[in-house]
Amino acid sequence: MSQFAAVVRHHPAVVAHHRRRAEDVQLRVADAITKFAGSMTFVYIHAVVFAVWMLLFESSPWPTLTLVVSLEAIFLSTFVMIGQNRQAAFQQMKADHDFIEQELELKTNTELTRAIHAMTAELHRRLVDDEQ
Repeated sequence: MSQFAAVVRHHPAVVAHHRRRAEDVQLRVADAITKFAGSMTFVYIHAVVFAVWMLLFESSPWPTLTLVVSLEAIFLSTFVMIGQNRQAAFQQMKADHDFIEQELELKTNTELTRAIHAMTAELHRRLVDDEQ
């Protein structure tokens, strides 16, 4: 691994976002659940559990299985919305940071352009005055 790859730099909004989320227990729990629920491990575990349930434990698994899956779907949809809200908040924070940085850069460039114009005008004035 190169030295460059060893030093990972993140956008300041990303750093602030991760710091804020790490400080809140509820957000950490929601992140862990969302991360697990969005993984293939989650899918594999459910496929095995449902297959075992249907084949071994109940003679007529459909009513209970339907209830369990429906309840799980309600909770998972909530976690999806939590993830979407988290992503929207992150995007807004990043957009706000980028806007401020771009405004500062525009102001700096404008000031530099004015200074260059003033120096060019002064240089032109001196050259024109020297020729006369």
